[in-house]
Amino acid sequence: MARFLKRGRDADAVADDDAKVRATVEGILADIKARGDAAVRELSIRFDKWDRQNFRLSEGEIQACLDQLTPRDLEDIRFAQTQVRNFAEHQKAALRDIEVETLPGVVLGHRNIPVNSVGCYVPGGKYPLLASAHMSVVTAKVAGCKRIITCAPPFEGRPAPAIVAAQHLAGADEIYCLGGIQAVGAMALGTESIAPVDMLVGPGNAFVAEAKRQLYGRVGIDLFAGPTETLIIADETVDGEICATDLLGQAEHGPNSPAVLLTTSEKLARETMAEVERLLKILPTAAIARKAWEDYGEVIICDSEDEMVAEADRIASEHVQVMTRDPDYFLQHMTNYGALFLGPRTNVSYGDKVIGTNHTLPTKKSARYTGGLWVGKFMKTCTYQRVLTDEASVMIGEYCSRLCMLEGFAGHAEQANIRLRRYGGRNIPYATAAD
Repeated sequence: MARFLKRGRDADAVADDDAKVRATVEGILADIKARGDAAVRELSIRFDKWDRQNFRLSEGEIQACLDQLTPRDLEDIRFAQTQVRNFAEHQKAALRDIEVETLPGVVLGHRNIPVNSVGCYVPGGKYPLLASAHMSVVTAKVAGCKRIITCAPPFEGRPAPAIVAAQHLAGADEIYCLGGIQAVGAMALGTESIAPVDMLVGPGNAFVAEAKRQLYGRVGIDLFAGPTETLIIADETVDGEICATDLLGQAEHGPNSPAVLLTTSEKLARETMAEVERLLKILPTAAIARKAWEDYGEVIICDSEDEMVAEADRIASEHVQVMTRDPDYFLQHMTNYGALFLGPRTNVSYGDKVIGTNHTLPTKKSARYTGGLWVGKFMKTCTYQRVLTDEASVMIGEYCSRLCMLEGFAGHAEQANIRLRRYGGRNIPYATAAD
């Protein structure tokens, strides 16, 4: 039976925090809906100390940001975007439109149609997370979306040059320096200066995530996102230093980022906990990472690989790093995860920044029912049908008429009956099922 050497924060306390966020977001979205640009501007001043008449960056401002980066910086951004684009193109190639004659004269099909307009949120208040521009904008471009706009908050009082460069190089059509609830609210609801979008994507803090949740339905979203999560599954084939490094590498995202070690080795578990404490003395982001580890870190010891699979599926973590004797065992048996990182040669940071898989992934156990952002999220699979012959219409119509009357839908039945009369010469009274 799995046992805990360390547990995270009480679930009731987390729920209380969530409730406060919900109330704050609800009020702010209502204000944006009512007052548009005026509300957005006031919120930007209040939360980001950033004020302008128009938050969209001009071509000159975009070029000025590009000019602040070195040729190596730009080359690195282009390299990462090439990897994301390449994988997204392979994913898109796996999608295909279909058309099939399922019965004589009955043709069914579907088309994969890109969403028309997408708003991409790129976090950047604490760290300039330019990688999120690759993941959202590049992928939406590959999908074929016609209008792609981006919002990122100011960083240290100005547009973050690296984020702006990444948005521009990825192909964003409109770039706004605007953050937080006011950014996603403006993109979804629309204001006098920002036309609304059909879909919102991209990670963010608790307030951004809650705003997307409350806006879902008015617009589509990629997924319901929470704090970054990491789960390490390891055995005695690796050491405590690499486990601790990979745990803290994700814990630095924020003070509420869960970091969990799942292992069959108590020796490795205790070594990892000791290494965490050692690294927290030298890690530049230790203040954040320590809070995350203290409040949300867990260490769980299991008796077998089977038990580790069961625990991992229960946790349903966003990122799962597998460093065991046989990582493929977990690939073959696990069902609930955002992304797997198999073997010690890879890690979550590769996926976050450059390797090509998308880093916008399910959190808070939503990996039980959804995967992460990918090119297919930006596409709608829409069906169509056509009936080619009178005989086919009559054949389908007879079944349809009877089934509609079985449900009590006389009007539905008449849609079939009129075709039975016209194409089959049937003498059927109004709203009577075909024999």
